[in-house]
Formats: sequence, structure tokens, C-alpha cells
Amino acid sequence: VRCVLRNIVRDWTKEGAAERDKCYSPLLQELQSWFPNIDPEARPSCLVPGAGLGRLALEISRLGFVCQGNEFSYYVLICSSFILNQTVEPNEFEMHPWIHSNCNKLSDKDQLESVRFPDVHPGSAGITEGFSMCAGDFLEVYGHESQTGAWDAVVTCFFIDTAHNVVDYIEVIHKVLKPGGVWINLGPLLYHFADAHEFSSHDEISIELSLEDVKTVAFSYGFELKKESTVQNTYASCPTSMSQHLYYSSFWTMIKR
Repeated sequence: VRCVLRNIVRDWTKEGAAERDKCYSPLLQELQSWFPNIDPEARPSCLVPGAGLGRLALEISRLGFVCQGNEFSYYVLICSSFILNQTVEPNEFEMHPWIHSNCNKLSDKDQLESVRFPDVHPGSAGITEGFSMCAGDFLEVYGHESQTGAWDAVVTCFFIDTAHNVVDYIEVIHKVLKPGGVWINLGPLLYHFADAHEFSSHDEISIELSLEDVKTVAFSYGFELKKESTVQNTYASCPTSMSQHLYYSSFWTMIKR
């Protein structure tokens, strides 16, 4: 729940605008460069796995794409559904996202600070017809034969390291793209199940590849690297905290040969 509250700040408040700009703007600009003149009668399709609270998917839809976000967490899905479907005006609700954070505070005021959300009303944001959110495990939903070659673009942001086995993610991303389709990725490799043996009683598999090896796997599936750089960003951070976690995220564009 605390994670969801921090992600509301990231995705749906003016306080999160600077962080969104560092993460989402490079992705949106790169996507636009590949689809500069969208025909309203033949809109390209874009899939956003790990869409979280839906802001990135909404912004892609506003560019003219038929966009679908995919998310697995029910906590996140309940919240994103509420924001996307139930809010009626900008800044409708107020919350205190840092109230449970007791460490690295400069003052009591910082801990008690409130924010209002959503900073834009999703229903009035100019989204493209066909915008949707799909609940379910990425591998199960999009590994289905009906998804083969179904998408013009896949955009992943802080997503691929959520896999038990990143190779499986790469295989499905390649499968769902049309020939010549574009995969744009931004994020670190903070493998979420790397320490699962310390907190889970289940035998959780975790394949932890270096960035070099991740790209090698992608090339073996038939991806071609078109652009690559490093972007510095944070993730759901409190801007007034005495501790800031900075990522040097990999940012790449690949096409399916």
C-alpha cells in the first residue's frame, strides 16, 4: 500500500512531474520519432507491460496510439482503475504519501506534506479510442497465440527486471511485435527476485543477467539495436528526503528483424 501511495505521487501529481519527465519523456519522444505522422484511420498499436498506475500508457494514448497497459499487481490495478475511471476532476483528492516514512526527514513538515491527485483528469486528457488496461501476468496473457505479431510497438519502463527469468520476457516481447516493430526500453536491472530466498518460503527462480548478456539474448531472438544511451533517474522517491537513490538506467531502441 505504501508503494502504491508513492506511485500515485510519481504518476498523478504535480510533485511527480520532474521524475516523470526524466523517465517518461525520453520514451515518448523516441516513440514519436518512429511514428511521426499518425493516420487517425490506421493508428499504430503500442503495448506497455508493467504499466503500474497507467500514466505512461495514457500519455502514449494521447499521442494517437491505440495503447494497452498491462499490470499484474491487484493493489496497483485497483488504484489505477479508480484514478482512470472514477475521478471526475483534476486534483480531486488529497493524501499524505510520506506519513509512514520516519527516516531521513529534514522536518516534521516534510513527513506531513500533502499532495493532490490526479493532476490531470484522465477522461478529459484527450486519450485515443481503444485505450485499455489489461490485468494479468505478462507471460500468460501475451504468450498466447492470439498475441503473435499483434503490436507495432512495445514500451517498457522499469519493467524487465521484474521477471523471474528475463529471457522469457524478451521472448514474449519479440513474439508480440510485428516484423519491423519497435521495442523501446528504459530502466535498471534491479532483479526483483534476486533476494527472494531471504523473504519467501517458495523456491523462487531468479535469473540475473548483466546488461551485456540481456542485449546478447535480445539479439539472439532477432532484435536489432538502433539506439542506446544511459539516463539518470529516480523511482518513486521523496524529493525532500535526505537519502536519494539514483539509477543509471539503460535506454535503448530495438527493432524486430
